[in-house]
Amino acid sequence: MKLSAPVYHLKRKAKRLARERKIPLHEALDRIALDEGFGRWSLLASKLAATAPAAKLFAHLSPGDLVLLGARPGHGKTLMSLELAMEAMKAGHRGMFYTLEYTRRDIVDRFRALGVDRAQFAGLFESDCSDAIDAGYIIERLAAAQRGTLVVIDYLQLLDQRRESPELAIQVRALKSFAKERGLIIVFIAQIDRSYDPERKPCPDMRDVRLPNPLDLALFDKACFLNDGQVRFQATP
Repeated sequence: MKLSAPVYHLKRKAKRLARERKIPLHEALDRIALDEGFGRWSLLASKLAATAPAAKLFAHLSPGDLVLLGARPGHGKTLMSLELAMEAMKAGHRGMFYTLEYTRRDIVDRFRALGVDRAQFAGLFESDCSDAIDAGYIIERLAAAQRGTLVVIDYLQLLDQRRESPELAIQVRALKSFAKERGLIIVFIAQIDRSYDPERKPCPDMRDVRLPNPLDLALFDKACFLNDGQVRFQATP
């Protein structure tokens, strides 16, 4: 299957179409899918899922892993994280999404962009959009989480934005210990520094992660970077 453009470009096109025509996003997605030769967006999404990078990445994750998922804005890191949660749920585990960036409506829209009805994962997926999110908050709410639960944190650079929250390095160490102890997979969405130049290398890497505050990136067990439809898995330092 060859699309006319990377899927994230098609999703942007659908958003523009929804705004311009004042139609629901799911209807705009279906129109884009028709142009690509599919009856509706869910069919296009299902076809992509068969060879999705998220499925390949999930196959290499193990309980206790701390994972960094980095990209510049608009290059699919949030959708990739939700796809990872979906892979966990397909395997019978829970998916948790803690976000300081999005609303629940935003999350629903992104599931629709993936061609997924959240109802099929009833009881397995939970999102939390509290302004109080930090490591302590997450650990408290995951006290009873079962082994294999996949947790997405959106995003790394916002965890210590509140003055009362511990330093970022302290929080990441605490979450790493918690993940190992409880057998969870924790995925951190991360911003990429503006100095990253795609003309020099096709995908960012660990050296391009934006770090406004000190953090040892060797705390992460695995990393994945996205740019312009390309996906790169990288060993951590």
